[in-house]
Amino acid sequence: MAKDHGSSVKNDKQYEGLREKGMSKSRAAAIANTPGASKKGGKSSGGGKKSGGSKKS
Repeated sequence: MAKDHGSSVKNDKQYEGLREKGMSKSRAAAIANTPGASKKGGKSSGGGKKSGGSKKS
């Protein structure tokens, strides 16, 4: 059972897991409080769209 870290941490189980991996308290709390965050805490890869238009000379 995960500890209760107060109202500032919304996902106690995720917070505990991140702390066990050596993450700082503030960073672990920020990730645990992010709605829909992955359990690994990785960044989403959704950018990088390039326009496919051809250049006119």
